[in-house]
Formats: sequence, C-alpha cells, structure tokens
Amino acid sequence: MIEFLRGKVADLDINRMVIDVNGVGYVLSISESTAALMPSVGEEVKVYTFMSVRDDGVSLFGFPSADDLTVFKLLITVSGVGPKGAQGILSVFTPDDLRFAILSGDSKAIAKAPGIGKKTAERVIIDLKDKISAADTVKGLFDEGDNKATGAVSEGAREEAKEALIALGYSSSDAYRAVKEAAAALGNEADTDTLLKAALKVIS
Repeated sequence: MIEFLRGKVADLDINRMVIDVNGVGYVLSISESTAALMPSVGEEVKVYTFMSVRDDGVSLFGFPSADDLTVFKLLITVSGVGPKGAQGILSVFTPDDLRFAILSGDSKAIAKAPGIGKKTAERVIIDLKDKISAADTVKGLFDEGDNKATGAVSEGAREEAKEALIALGYSSSDAYRAVKEAAAALGNEADTDTLLKAALKVIS
C-alpha cells in the first residue's frame, strides 16, 4: 500500500495528475477540488494516496490531506459507493462538512454529489453515523485548532444562529457551513442577530 507520494508535479488537470518521484511518474485520479489545491507543474507536493486493485487494473487516487484519505476509506466501505463515488462526494464536501451532514442526517445534501442518488446518500448516513464522532465534528467545524476559523464569536451565538437558519428552512449542514463562514468573516465578538444576518448573506 502506498500511503503518500512526495515529488514534483509533472502534469495536472481537473481530474488527473502525474507526480514525478525520483524519475518515476505516478498517475493519480483526483477530484476537481483537489486539483485546485495542488501547486503548479514543476513544484514539489505531498499527496496522500489510495490504491484500488480491481479486475480491470490498478488505480491510484490522490488526496490533499490525511483526513481526506481517512474519510475516503470510510466512504468506500458503504455498499454502492466505490472509489469514484467516494471521490465525487469529497469533491463537494470537506471532511468536516461531510461528517456533520452524516450526523445531522442530511441525505439531501449528500445526494447532490455527482453519481450519488438519494438511496445511496441514505446508506452513507446509516452505515457511517456510528463511526463518526459528533464532538470532533463540531470542533472541526467551529474550531480548527485556533481562533482564526471562528473569530471570537461565542458558541451560544453560533448555536442560536444555526437554529434560526434551520427554522427558516435551511438544512442543518448548510446552516452550520454558513454560520462557520460568517463567524470567520466577522473575526470579532458578535451577537446572534449580527451573526445571523451575516450567515444569511453567505447562504443566499
């Protein structure tokens, strides 16, 4: 198993990249969101990988972080979600946003991923809900290791703004994402009303 590759970007497009590792070119299947995070051709990069071995060949899938790889491995344990489907889900969700969508039972949001229908999205929630920590997910959404992600906006204000958005008809995962982005943009102490107005601008 190849856990990661470190080398220079030899070629890059929206769903494929080649990494030159000591003169050997490794072809990786990547998502468009991953491609956007990669450096330019000729620059050094570290990409986490998953090797898929099937009857029709061997493929390497590339990810920008170990967390993306961890979530990918969870997704492919779900019946009906293969490597391409898992990569499609991660093309529209960050690992933390996907965890919260699963914990909140937001199958509608997950079904928006390319190649993922309603039934498969529901299966993702059923199969993975018990494998994901709610505490770690909320911490990841609102506190990414420092105060830059949320400013000094209180947890109470964030929770009240989130509940208000849900009451207005927005999904739980969309509400959390909007509040997280709004809190980061404010960057200072804000009451619920101010945060809600900022979150509404984000979500609209």
